[in-house]
Amino acid sequence: MLFRSQGIAIEKAREIVKVIKDSKKKVQASIQGDCVRVAGKDRDTLQEVIALLRSHDFGIDMQFSNYRSN
Repeated sequence: MLFRSQGIAIEKAREIVKVIKDSKKKVQASIQGDCVRVAGKDRDTLQEVIALLRSHDFGIDMQFSNYRSN
């Protein structure tokens, strides 16, 4: 899963990664340029992370992309 926001500020990216890590989900979150990449083995866990991020108000528009579609 790739979380992307046009021109995401590094502070917001760090805040998003912190929320993901604090959730104790079995995923890895990393900042890559203007996106936050979240990797995990289980699709259901990634869907839970998407729901978690949508429930928080970060003050930015969020887009989610799935690279693994099988």
